[in-house]
Amino acid sequence: MDIKAVQNSYARWAPVYDKTFGAITNDGRRRAVNYINAREGNVLEVGVGTGLALQFYRSDLRVTGIDYSEEMLAQAKKKVTRLGLTQVEALRQMDARALDFPDNHFDTVAAMHVLSVVPEPERVMTEICRVCKPGGQVVITNHFKREDGPLAVLERVSAPFANVLGWHSDFAIETVLGEDMLEIEERKALPPLGMMTFLVLRKKTA
Repeated sequence: MDIKAVQNSYARWAPVYDKTFGAITNDGRRRAVNYINAREGNVLEVGVGTGLALQFYRSDLRVTGIDYSEEMLAQAKKKVTRLGLTQVEALRQMDARALDFPDNHFDTVAAMHVLSVVPEPERVMTEICRVCKPGGQVVITNHFKREDGPLAVLERVSAPFANVLGWHSDFAIETVLGEDMLEIEERKALPPLGMMTFLVLRKKTA
């Protein structure tokens, strides 16, 4: 997906995202944050968007959110101010393909409904792995393509319109499983109809 197309798409969606795609993906987002809340330390949320998840993080966690879209970040910053979210340390505009953080920096990296909307997702996963501490976890919720059934047909039909829709309907899970230092710890299909997947990867310590 072209980065300019992503930028334009989310500039259009930012004012209404919470009540459209945001509402559809809320269950996966809450599951991911509930999982992260059982952990300690600092958290990076890649593709924080309008900040829908921010209020649900435990108050003593240290959360940094990044997003490429200035329009989406503006909505997130309003939420932080309005709700007094002290757990949010920073919200920064950044390209997920080149994260401006040191190696082995975050205890947890979250990527919720973002990997199928970014250009070069394999490169994004490389960066996520780099900034995650050894022994740390990468928590992902995302739609991944089906191999058969009526929904698989719909995904293939929608695929050529990725730049218009703002996401890849035929996104393969193998795209996010290519990092040798990340191993699967948990994988579950989420309702409704198993359209979303909850995925936890742990970074090896050696």
